Amino acid sequence: MPPALPSCLGLNLNNIILTTQFIVMKRILLATCCFMLMAIAAHAQRYAIVDSKYILEKMQDYKDAQKKLDQVSEDWQKEIDTKQSTLDRMYKEYEAEQIMLTDELKKKREDQLFNLEKELRDIQRKRFGFEGDLFKKRQELIKPIQDKVYNAIQKIAVQRSYDFILDKSEGITVIFADPKLDKSEDVLKELGVK
Repeated sequence: MPPALPSCLGLNLNNIILTTQFIVMKRILLATCCFMLMAIAAHAQRYAIVDSKYILEKMQDYKDAQKKLDQVSEDWQKEIDTKQSTLDRMYKEYEAEQIMLTDELKKKREDQLFNLEKELRDIQRKRFGFEGDLFKKRQELIKPIQDKVYNAIQKIAVQRSYDFILDKSEGITVIFADPKLDKSEDVLKELGVK
């Protein structure tokens, strides 16, 4: 039997042993909780990075749609440029002849210029304005391809249990990304693009 401690300290051996065991158990419990939290956090942070611009540029469907869109845009721009040239020519003629015109003829020519200028602005707005023809054509040609890519990304995310996938092409800034996290090639493979 161990020697008894002096009673003046007010401690007995049983209290010291119980206190020590309590401290050890507390540390073991704390370490176990920390380990479990780290495991849960590691599991909860499953993510990947893709570059949708890179994926789209590798797809022939996208390249073809972009060519069509560029051609349509170019044709519409030529139409606008032709009208702008006509307006510029008519304005120069008016400037040169203005001195010789009667008030009635001046008013008539100014109305023609105003109407042509309004028509030009309307065509520009119709073709290239917010939700104009170019926007609608882009939706028609490119959106189905983007949806196809989105569905492939979503399928990979579900198959591999990713919590979220970041797109590094536009919109967000990724300061550093481990290349092994980039799953763009996997999306291309899912789409059947080499």
